[in-house]
Amino acid sequence: MDYAASTPIEPSVRREIDKAAGLYGNPSSFNDMGRLARNKLEESRQSVARFLGAKTDEIIFTASGSEANSLAILGLANKQSKPGEIITTPIEHLSVLEPLRVLEKRGWKITYLKVNLEGLVDLNDLKKKLNPRVRLVSIIYANNEIGTIQPILKISKLIRSFGVTNRPLFHVDACQAAGYLEMNVNNLGADLMTFNSSKIYGPRGIAVLYKKSGIGLAPLILGGNQEHGFRAGTENLPTIAGLAAAIKLINKNESEKTTRLRDYFFDNIFKVLPDIKINGPVGNLRLANNINISIPGISDEQLLLELDKYGIYASSGSACTSHSVEPSHVLKAIGVEKKYLSGALRLSLGRQTTKKEIDYALEILPKAVADLRKRYKII
Repeated sequence: MDYAASTPIEPSVRREIDKAAGLYGNPSSFNDMGRLARNKLEESRQSVARFLGAKTDEIIFTASGSEANSLAILGLANKQSKPGEIITTPIEHLSVLEPLRVLEKRGWKITYLKVNLEGLVDLNDLKKKLNPRVRLVSIIYANNEIGTIQPILKISKLIRSFGVTNRPLFHVDACQAAGYLEMNVNNLGADLMTFNSSKIYGPRGIAVLYKKSGIGLAPLILGGNQEHGFRAGTENLPTIAGLAAAIKLINKNESEKTTRLRDYFFDNIFKVLPDIKINGPVGNLRLANNINISIPGISDEQLLLELDKYGIYASSGSACTSHSVEPSHVLKAIGVEKKYLSGALRLSLGRQTTKKEIDYALEILPKAVADLRKRYKII
């Protein structure tokens, strides 16, 4: 139950990776093997572009969602003649927050929007904070910890209503959303959007930055003209082909099944653990596969290790912060009480999750909690 951290690679995707690995030519080489590799690369790029409703020259392949976010934010900032302002939220993934902290040290103003107890952006606050100095608005589509789905279309309309010639650009981190929500960049009104392969049953080490035509970015990796000049280095063809194959397997109907399993868990968890708290929204405003609860009096680490003994693989939040001893910045930002900060548990469901597994989790969780409270004399 840790699909939000990474998903298993589908067998057909694995076969596509193996097949592309046989195309050993460099896509930039002017020979037959290079041309074969180039054809496969552009075929894969076309699949990604079609998925996003974009043009092929708007697709940039990177090594991770974190790199794609850095390229969007730092790449845009490095193109500016002087520092400006960027609007974001306090519940973004660290791959957005950390580049913003770097820019803050360089003189950029970073403005954080208000979010409510469910993690939803305050649209009136955004309207008030938009001004001519703002160069970028960066909002996560579906929160990786608490599953909150932001009203991306409403946000983009607000940004566009600010003006045509001098409006801010809109960046969307869609890494958790890609397998479940609308991803057409035209329908969403995104200028920059990122998603990665390891969240959609594809290989690790490959992600995408969509960059609308005409937007200038300074590359972070120098040395060649690959990826339309925005990312130097020989393209990782096997993983790119795997990503394209994984996209073709996305079926939005799967979210209906996953939503039923998620809601079944929520309907039954209070029967076995009445003192828990659900973090984030309940219902349609929550990502289909996301469950996040807090259990008072128990540390995240103790709980995860105990569940691991029973074969339940979960997390306390983002996998990128799993070694941090600090409470979740997301839970703190939405105002979760102190007693609920240390016992956060994220269960994320996926394509292979069954009702039997949910029932098993509902059986084991109260037992694990009771054992921990007894062991550590927690009242």
